[in-house]
Amino acid sequence: MKDNNNTHVWLAGGGIASMAAAVFLIRDAKVPGENIHILESLIIPGGALDGGLSPVQRGYVTRGGRMLEEEAYQTLWNLLETIPSLENPEISVRQEILDFNCRVKTESHARLIDRHHKIIDAAEYGFNYRDRLELTRLFATPEHHLGSRRIDELFSEHFFQTNFWQMWRTTFAFQNWHSAAELRRYFFRFIQEFPKIHTLSGVRRTRYNQYDSIVYPIQRWLLDNKVDVRFGHTVTDIDFEAGHPVQRATAIHLTTAAGDDVIPLGPEDYLMVTLGSLTADATYGGNYDIPELIRDRKDGAWALWERIAQKDSNFGRPASFFGNIDDHKWKSFTLTMHGDKLLKRLIEFSNNEPGTGALMTFVDSGWLMSIVVPYQPHFAGMPKNTYTLWGYGLFVDKPGDYVRKSMAASNGKEILTELIHQLGFEDILTEVLDTTDVTTVMMPYASSMFACRATGDRPAVVPEGAQNFAFLGQYTELPEDVVFTVEYPVHTAMHAVYRLLQVDKNIPPIYHGLLDPVVGIQALEAAF
Repeated sequence: MKDNNNTHVWLAGGGIASMAAAVFLIRDAKVPGENIHILESLIIPGGALDGGLSPVQRGYVTRGGRMLEEEAYQTLWNLLETIPSLENPEISVRQEILDFNCRVKTESHARLIDRHHKIIDAAEYGFNYRDRLELTRLFATPEHHLGSRRIDELFSEHFFQTNFWQMWRTTFAFQNWHSAAELRRYFFRFIQEFPKIHTLSGVRRTRYNQYDSIVYPIQRWLLDNKVDVRFGHTVTDIDFEAGHPVQRATAIHLTTAAGDDVIPLGPEDYLMVTLGSLTADATYGGNYDIPELIRDRKDGAWALWERIAQKDSNFGRPASFFGNIDDHKWKSFTLTMHGDKLLKRLIEFSNNEPGTGALMTFVDSGWLMSIVVPYQPHFAGMPKNTYTLWGYGLFVDKPGDYVRKSMAASNGKEILTELIHQLGFEDILTEVLDTTDVTTVMMPYASSMFACRATGDRPAVVPEGAQNFAFLGQYTELPEDVVFTVEYPVHTAMHAVYRLLQVDKNIPPIYHGLLDPVVGIQALEAAF
C-alpha cells in the first residue's frame, strides 16, 4: 500500500457513502483524519439515513426506513465493526445490532391485510404454473439481454396479483414499471429471503432509527479522528484535466454562506463525489398542510451530476433517473402518538409487539399503504408515553378508499384517517386524531434508482482512466449488487478507497445464496 500520510481526500456529499469512505480511508488506507474533508450542503450528515424532530410541527419524522440483512450486507457489517456503540463503547455498533436482534426477533404475523381488515395467509404465495415459468425465465436471462426492459414486460397480469408480489414489491418498493434487470438482481441477492418474505424473519433492525443507531455513532467516530466536516458547503462543479491514458480532477467549485469558492486539488489529492440523491427536493407537511411536489430540481445533487456528465461520456446519464418524477415519487408519513391507544390496538390486531412485525401492507388499499411499528422508543431521548409509527404509499396519485382524494393531495390527519379505516379501528378514530401528530414527506426521486436503465447510464465507481477521483452512491454501477439498500453506498465507498489508494485488502465478496444447496432448495419449495 502506498504511503498516504501527505494525502488529502475531498468527499463531496455527507451521506453514508462519504462517511463510510472516510472510515475506510482512516482505518485501511491510513490517511490522517485531519486530511479528510467532507463537504455537505445541509447542516447534518447522513443523507437519506435520517431521523429526528419534525421540522414542521410537534413530533418526530424519518423519511424512510431501513431493513438490514445478515448475509447480503457484508461491507456494512465490516464498517460497523469499527464503530463503537454510543451506549456501550466496549462493543461495536455491529455487535449492538446483533445483540438487539437476538432479543427482539422479527416474525410478522400480519404481513398482508385485506379490504375487510382480515389478515391474509401470506404463506400462500399464490403462484400458478405460468408465474413459476416466468420467474425461472427471468433468473435464466443474462442481465445484458434484459437491457432497459420493464418488469411488467416479463410477467403476466396474474403474477402481479399474487401475495408474493405484494410482499416483495412493498418490502423493496418496486413498481411494475421499474427495471427488470434490477428486480433480477434482487432475486439473486435476496434469494435466501424468498421463503421468509411473508414473515420477514430474515430482517435485521437497529435499536433506534437509522440516524441515531448508525449515522450518529459514525459521525462521533469521525470527529474523534479529527475529520474535517464542513456543513453548508454545496459542491456545484468539478474541473477535470483530460489525459491519455489517465484523467485527473483538478478543482472543486462550491458555494457557501460566504459566497463562491474554488478548491484546487494537488498532485497527492483525491476526490470522491456522491452522485444524485433519492431524497433530493424532499418536502414536509404536517397535520393540516400538504408537502409540495418539486419538479424542477432545486436540490444541487442532480445539477452537480448533470454538469459532471457533460464532461465525459463515461460519467453517466443522470436524466435516465430524474427524468420522470411521477414514476418514482412516493410519500411517507410518521405518526407521533401521545398515548398508547393506537399502539395497543395494533399489538392486539397483529399479534406482534413493536419491533417484531416489520411491514404490514393493506393490499387492497388504493394507495397501497404499508406501515411499520418499530421497537419503542424509536428515537433516542423520546419522552415517556410517546410512540411512533412509520408508513408509506406506493400509489400516491390514486384516490383513497375512505378519504376520497389522492395520497399526494392529503394532509397528515387525512392520511391517519385513511389508515384507521384500513385497520377497521373506527371506534377509536376521534381519540387517535386528537392525540396524534402526523408529519408527511413527499420525495420526488424516492425510487428513481429503480428506473429502467441502459449500459452507461450509471458510471463505474472508478471510471476508466480516472487517476484521482471516484463516484459514490446508489447511481453508480457495481455489478450484481442491489441499489436501494444501505449496503450499496457503503460498498461503493470501499471500492473507491481500496482501488484509488491501493489498499492491499480484499473487499468482502457478494453473497451468492444459490451456491448454497439448502438456500436453493428452500427457495424452490417456497415457489411451489
